[in-house]
Amino acid sequence: MTTSLAPRHDTSTTATTSRRLPLGLLALAVGGFGIGLTEFVIAGLLPEVARDFEVTETAAGWLISGYALSVAVGGIGLTLAAARLPRKHVLLGLMVLFIVGNLLSAVGTSYAVMMTGRVVAALCHGAFFGIGSVVAAGLVSKDRAASAIALMFAGLTTANVLGVPLGTLLGQAYGWRSTFWAITAIGVLALVAIAALVPASVNARPSATGDDDASEQHGIRHELSAFANRQVWFSLLVTVLGFGGMFGAFTYIAFTLTEVSGFASSSVPWLLVLFGVGLFVGNLVGGRAANRSVPRTLATVLALLTIVMVGFALTAQSQVLTLLSLVLMGAFGFATVPGLQLRIMTYAGSAPTLASGANIAAFNVGNALGAWLGGVTIAAGLGYVSTIWAGAAMAAAALVTLLVAERVRS
Repeated sequence: MTTSLAPRHDTSTTATTSRRLPLGLLALAVGGFGIGLTEFVIAGLLPEVARDFEVTETAAGWLISGYALSVAVGGIGLTLAAARLPRKHVLLGLMVLFIVGNLLSAVGTSYAVMMTGRVVAALCHGAFFGIGSVVAAGLVSKDRAASAIALMFAGLTTANVLGVPLGTLLGQAYGWRSTFWAITAIGVLALVAIAALVPASVNARPSATGDDDASEQHGIRHELSAFANRQVWFSLLVTVLGFGGMFGAFTYIAFTLTEVSGFASSSVPWLLVLFGVGLFVGNLVGGRAANRSVPRTLATVLALLTIVMVGFALTAQSQVLTLLSLVLMGAFGFATVPGLQLRIMTYAGSAPTLASGANIAAFNVGNALGAWLGGVTIAAGLGYVSTIWAGAAMAAAALVTLLVAERVRS
């Protein structure tokens, strides 16, 4: 099979989309911003939430863990359930789910209601980014597909850079519920923007074989057929290892910054803004590079991520070098995202939707695996820098997996 991914659009609009940015991408980015804010802002508000509901820190932490597990479930389950539906309609339905979930969190009077809201909001996460990736690629010409995917994920990275600090400040000033009211409003804005700006013509996704309507005709069975290609499984494994390596180190980064690098606890939120800046820049640059060559971009970025994390582990006692490592780890870690998403969509051929959603689930499986492995090294008494070494090992394993995949493909 050919590995090209040729986005479908009317010939009358080809010249237009090649010269300017489709507004539909901005609508998807707004949705990504809201979803990213929902996922990450809770970390800065956990003390207030735990105090309000009178639960332990561990129980409050399940509001994060439960969300991540629900993302993995929704990324596959909802994507599969919606296989026969028009993709724009599915995106609108997912944003409604997002709004309902955050509204429940905002008005919830008990921990159980709050958890229910988190789960409901999380269910849309994986499916939104999975289906949104397919839609984003279909809005532009083939040579800009990775950049289109990166722009949608730019909403997620912007949530890290600006949304999380501002959302935390809002919650601390006016109560944590105010943050979830604000996120609910962002969800409504995204719903309106997608309804107005995402064209219905992207419903039929292109195939690598040229049968543009194949996925719509065959539905669920056809979407499942993508997993007969071993390169799809290689892609999922690279995602789990590569992204999990970065996230495993990031999970315990506050301990590294305070206990190893010597920063004050009060400076940690602002230090994480540097990490977020790296995510934002790496995502966009990685998308542009992947437009030219996905295999070369992924191999280069994974190699550089491994090197940066090894350097970080060796120099974590230096505050200056730690600042540089934070930016670079975020940049190279998230520079993999557009390429990983485009790779699995390419090898899924004419059935990219479920594979794309599965890859979003793989990101979250990687997050959980990386965090678990980092916890194991700390529990073994290896110190907080050990989490970075574990992350570097996972990134190196991702690089080896990618090279093996490319070798058996040729």
